[in-house]
Amino acid sequence: MNPQRRQLIAGAALAAGGLAPAWGQTLNLTPAPSSATVERQAGPLPAVGNALALPEVPLLDGSVFRPAQAEGRVLVIYWWASSCPFCALQSPEMQKLWDAERRKPQGLQFLTLSIDRKPEDALAYLQKKGYSFPTGFVTPQIHRALPKPKGLPITVVRGRDGRVLQAEKGQLFPEDVELLGRWVA
Repeated sequence: MNPQRRQLIAGAALAAGGLAPAWGQTLNLTPAPSSATVERQAGPLPAVGNALALPEVPLLDGSVFRPAQAEGRVLVIYWWASSCPFCALQSPEMQKLWDAERRKPQGLQFLTLSIDRKPEDALAYLQKKGYSFPTGFVTPQIHRALPKPKGLPITVVRGRDGRVLQAEKGQLFPEDVELLGRWVA
């Protein structure tokens, strides 16, 4: 099947299931590399103080995260997978923080990134758990623009100036997730 036809069929199927690309976008259905491959190629956490550029990220709810949304704001970037037991413990805490911060005029911005093999798996997991934090799916293009560091879960806080304030590998405990809010105080 030619790639354009595959994109059209998949786009229609995803839209029917409530997972639609933003207007004018096509989904790239290049299979994601295995998690083992991604992990072998993963680099270290970004260093505190380093600038962290952001790509445009199509979100699973059909909207798009645009880098301009984070200008002058503190952004939490959280890589997770539905099969990760440590993510399963941290994600409810991330949802609590998202719920508390999203209503504040200068609250934390969120961009979470699923590394599941298929976006459908990530979407089903989000729906099952009732998570509403903004979630993108790591495609090869997203991975090139914003590579996931080694480990999982990964939590990075990007400051108002675009520089890394905090970078953590592994599960954050509830009190650690709650402390992420200190960056906007």
